[in-house]
Amino acid sequence: MNDVESVLLHTEGHVLHITLNRPRALNALTHSMVRTIDEALDLAAADDAVVAVLISGAGERGLCAGGDIRSIYEDARAGRRASVDFWRDEYRLNARIARFPKPYVALMDGLVMGGGVGVSAHGDIRVVTERSRVAMPETGIGFVPDVGGTRLLATAPGELGTHLALTGRPVDAAGALLCGLADHFVPSHRLPGLVQALARCAAPAEVTETVRRYATPAPDAELAAHRTWIDRCYTAATVEEIIERLTDDGAPEAGETARELLALPPTSLKVTLEAVRRARRLDSLEAALDQEFRVSCRAFDGHDLVEGVRARIIDKDRSPMWDPARLGDVTADEVARHFQPLGELELGLCPAP
Repeated sequence: MNDVESVLLHTEGHVLHITLNRPRALNALTHSMVRTIDEALDLAAADDAVVAVLISGAGERGLCAGGDIRSIYEDARAGRRASVDFWRDEYRLNARIARFPKPYVALMDGLVMGGGVGVSAHGDIRVVTERSRVAMPETGIGFVPDVGGTRLLATAPGELGTHLALTGRPVDAAGALLCGLADHFVPSHRLPGLVQALARCAAPAEVTETVRRYATPAPDAELAAHRTWIDRCYTAATVEEIIERLTDDGAPEAGETARELLALPPTSLKVTLEAVRRARRLDSLEAALDQEFRVSCRAFDGHDLVEGVRARIIDKDRSPMWDPARLGDVTADEVARHFQPLGELELGLCPAP
């Protein structure tokens, strides 16, 4: 499959459809796909006949499983910097989606992870189904939530976003709605009818009303049942204290979470906690993306990202050797280093002060 075929574009009625078309790779994003989506938004913004954009994923498994991390691994191993250029354009696309002047409808059916969240959850009409599993799983590979994920998770109720950022756990449709990652629940069997109805919309207001007409109440959010111990434990100041509280809490799920966190890369955990808490103090998505770009660049130059991808995707031995291996060995200075400005290499979505 060539790069052009990786993103399919067509118009139905007044809606421009963007279909991510790498189903065998769970529609993982490549740099050329990001560029094609951006060009499609150029076309949609300039065409008065287009009233809305709809993004979806080919195949039955999901919208998008994130960026092509195998390519990132190969890039880092070879000493190249193509991944940094990819992130630069990807994060700019994320910001553009959030500010797009026409309705941007994201069908978040099936798996939606990492970069998939970036091309969907910043839209203004986000649809989940009973098959949806939405996650920012970056800590599991020695990385940190990006594509605006720290901003999204920082604004989730209570400490739910901190929990999801550190563990990388997926949420179902109800959990996505609870955390502000989605807007509407539409059963998957109703999606074909929704798409056909959207094609008949002639104005932006009709798009919003049509989605509401097809939406139904979502099932109860399982995540909501855990809110008490999550809020109690994740307000702690440090990762070490969070794990201590989880261990001592008494809720079986809290203890299980503590053991899960202890297996994850210490540097990623500490930088992720700092990133989410800093994102709460930022006043825009663009500022969060600028911050994430700094962190991503520093993580790309580190040990754990390559090791995490190797253990999970390349060799699949599930036995990563993190460095440092203990939380106590990750210093405050090392965490702070990830957030230092990049000089001329800054993403620059926010004007310099």
